[in-house]
Amino acid sequence: MHWIGVYCFLSLFIYVLPDNHNPINKRTFIVDYEKNEFLKDGEVFRYISGDLHYFRIPKLYWKDRIQKIKAAGLNAITTYVEWSLHEPFPGIYNFEGMADLEYFIKLIQDEGMYLLLRPGPYICAERDFGGFPYWILNVTPKRSLRTNDSSFKKYVSKWFSILMPKVQPYLYGNGGNIIMVQVENEYGSYYACDSDYKLWLRDLFKGYVENKALLYTVDMCQQSSFDCGSIPEVYATVDFGISKNASECFNLMKKFQKGGPPVNSEFYPGWLAHWQEPHPKVNSSDVVRQMKSMLSMNASFSFYMFHGGTNFGFTSGANTNDTNENIGYIPQLTSYDYDAPLTEAGDLTEKYFKIKQTLDNAKYSGTNDTLPTQMLKAAYGVYYLQPLVSIFETVTHRIEPVSSVAPITFEDMDINTGFVMYETILLNNKFQNPVNLTVNSVRDRAIIYLDQVQVGTMNRLKANTTILLNINNNSAQKLSILIENQGRINYGDFMEDRKGILGDVILENTKLGPWKMIAHPLNETSWLSSIKPVENVQVPAFYKTQFSLPENYTNTLDTYLDTSGWTKGVVFLNDKNLGRYWPLAGPQVTLYVPATFLKPPPNINTLVMFELENAPQDLAIKFVDKPILNGPIQI
Repeated sequence: MHWIGVYCFLSLFIYVLPDNHNPINKRTFIVDYEKNEFLKDGEVFRYISGDLHYFRIPKLYWKDRIQKIKAAGLNAITTYVEWSLHEPFPGIYNFEGMADLEYFIKLIQDEGMYLLLRPGPYICAERDFGGFPYWILNVTPKRSLRTNDSSFKKYVSKWFSILMPKVQPYLYGNGGNIIMVQVENEYGSYYACDSDYKLWLRDLFKGYVENKALLYTVDMCQQSSFDCGSIPEVYATVDFGISKNASECFNLMKKFQKGGPPVNSEFYPGWLAHWQEPHPKVNSSDVVRQMKSMLSMNASFSFYMFHGGTNFGFTSGANTNDTNENIGYIPQLTSYDYDAPLTEAGDLTEKYFKIKQTLDNAKYSGTNDTLPTQMLKAAYGVYYLQPLVSIFETVTHRIEPVSSVAPITFEDMDINTGFVMYETILLNNKFQNPVNLTVNSVRDRAIIYLDQVQVGTMNRLKANTTILLNINNNSAQKLSILIENQGRINYGDFMEDRKGILGDVILENTKLGPWKMIAHPLNETSWLSSIKPVENVQVPAFYKTQFSLPENYTNTLDTYLDTSGWTKGVVFLNDKNLGRYWPLAGPQVTLYVPATFLKPPPNINTLVMFELENAPQDLAIKFVDKPILNGPIQI
């Protein structure tokens, strides 16, 4: 191990400090291709960064997470910018609360840290649709995303005309702390490989960034990724985890641009997780081993993720592990713990301390000696819910139903999230039971009902889109199919992931219709306040409880909602969507509840659960002080 190289690296690894001797118009951050270095104001510079996504963390916790990353010895933060958060509907912009990007940037600058900004417009990030807003599917042609298509470019340009002026004051050359801005994201892994689009996007960025920060790309450590992902006049960097040979990956970088400093823009200390799969773990010692290897090469790198956070609401996405878009679909968890150095709740892990110790042992002069404290947790105990109303009741229909000869998608109904119930009447049945019901394309999971009695399920993982039904040939029956959007695919060739029933529904050889479609986006739950509890209710249904926290908790603390005993659904606390739960599938059993989502006593908290299939007999829910993210798996 070349510890002389590590020492040299760390002697150059400095924090952002006020520079009263360097006028703003002389501030520069560039690449020296001959000496293979970054130059900040003409001086050699390197960084170690940690990915931290503001959109996964309550705003009041941003400062805590930034300070903990700084205390580990890092001098920079990396973040994506999520288009869908900031423009949820065309021309409607949001920069408040968890979307307050400028405040986030200022907090990083106040801590004396640099920022690497990743505005996309595609970000992946295991988010729904890779950060694209759902409505882009309605205003662009098919297979036009991330291409030189004029419609797609129009909406990207419009979005950047709002975003980039907010960012410009924080560029390093303008006196801010943003030293690097990423163009696109892992474009070499996308089928389009559109050179015209890459050049157009580069020039769009240049128009805003000019020479005030360094433009860069990020691609996987393989030749084909660099072939399609690299962009002329944009610094090409690589991403890899513990299993790759760092020297080989950095040599691939140099091959494409004939020099420059080695950079691992996504160094993975953990990994992403899916429902119905064990939660991945990355050994701390392997992380440290790869760290030392990169440090010895004087590399800059960013931990992806240093703190993962949570996919609150319906913001988690999905992957597919097959070459067919209708099979192999695997949705991602609500938790984005990522086995990162800081847990989902921001707690320090063994991995955190080993990373910090590695930098301490190298005599890094900028390491912060202040050790942050753990976040206190509370086990608030058990509460009991009451049945409210079934989704089959018309009072739950918050949006006017849509009628059509054939089923239409969520997007065609201008529905982003949640569920749609597809209904049709079976008449003049002359079938010999049992009969085959086939739904040609289920996106993503279907529960099938005959006269409001559940008779089966279908899912996109195994493409099991045919079930056997026993039809009543003597009278009309209502066929209802509840489709759940479990998250749009965010990586690969099948990103244009429209939801609902895409195609015909066939009973034996008969095409069914017409259809009534009732959307349940579950954007909010305040309307339930007027509904009185009932003795029993038919699932899918809403359940509710109201409670005050124990009097000894004058200040609220973080906690976890244990969904054991429930089957599958969504939870709302004080009208905030905590996310999807599915303990029956695993591995996630608990949902993270930040203290900021709770009301201290004697105030009343309201918890609503939308349960799809089977609620526990006692309707109990429990707040616990430890997460369960590695529960048993059922496929």
